[in-house]
Amino acid sequence: MTDIPVYSYEDLRKKADEFLLKYNPSGDIPVPIEEIVEFDFKINIVPVLGLQREFEVEGFTSGDLKNIYVDEYVYTDRITRYRFTLAHEIGHIVLHHHLYRAHKFTSIHGWKEFINSMTEEEHSWLEYQGYAFAGLVLVPKQSLSKYTNEWTKKIKDKGIFMEKNWDFAWELITEYVAKAFLVSPDVIEKRMEKDRIKKKYLK
Repeated sequence: MTDIPVYSYEDLRKKADEFLLKYNPSGDIPVPIEEIVEFDFKINIVPVLGLQREFEVEGFTSGDLKNIYVDEYVYTDRITRYRFTLAHEIGHIVLHHHLYRAHKFTSIHGWKEFINSMTEEEHSWLEYQGYAFAGLVLVPKQSLSKYTNEWTKKIKDKGIFMEKNWDFAWELITEYVAKAFLVSPDVIEKRMEKDRIKKKYLK
């Protein structure tokens, strides 16, 4: 396996911003990732029973880039994970489409062979880019700052002093912001860390 592009986090941010400018120009939050996948990219979202249980994967994209297969339980019962899986897979399509098209697979077994053709380092790099792109698309920087500011103010208005109850207050803020973006609190924590938003409130 060769030709895996090398992108820094800021490179990926630029790619994500370009993606959002084209496919979510109104800046809607939560980002309508399912609609973008189905209607803009014309990709079929296909639930698969037992995908995660049998193959230890929540989703994968076919080599022809026409289908995203998602574990059925994630599809029906884990909305934040489902949205992140779609964003992760669309990240691979945007960033790595040339790699997928070079491997003519349509099944999970073919996808596994594709993954196994990479070195561990190559696979880690590929997945890092998918994860980072997903977080940047689902949680744009300006919107993240806006919602964090709003919920920090609301927490203070409720009489919760961040200086005295930092961990509790920040956990509440993270949970509320995560609900606004329809992602997990872990995704919000990582995005705040990357954008150094949390440090601003620690001062």
